[in-house]
Amino acid sequence: MGLLAVLSIVPFIPFLLVYFIHFYFQRDKKAAIKLAMDVTTLFLILSVSALFNNVFNSGFGLYLIVLILLIGGGLIGGAQNRLKGKVDAKRLFRAVWRLAFAGTGIAYIILFLISFITYLAAA
Repeated sequence: MGLLAVLSIVPFIPFLLVYFIHFYFQRDKKAAIKLAMDVTTLFLILSVSALFNNVFNSGFGLYLIVLILLIGGGLIGGAQNRLKGKVDAKRLFRAVWRLAFAGTGIAYIILFLISFITYLAAA
């Protein structure tokens, strides 16, 4: 199994690796957490889409996550436009990406538990 596959299956490993490496060199906990969240989001998206496909016997997992991210980006961009009269693309992307970390983190836990319970029930 390749390194990317292992990191996608267990997405808290890249979080810890990035956090400790960044903190070791920069000594800034807040920046280390932010960078670790940003890197781990990609692995969480891959992992949650695979778990979704496994649990629901589907091939739609990645497309669903991308659709939710696009809808979230549209809603946040619309709110930015109403409040400030313009859209700051960098802040918009960062907000969507950080919300994706939170959402996929919760989805990972839920889908992992569902998958684990169904595996135990089938055994």
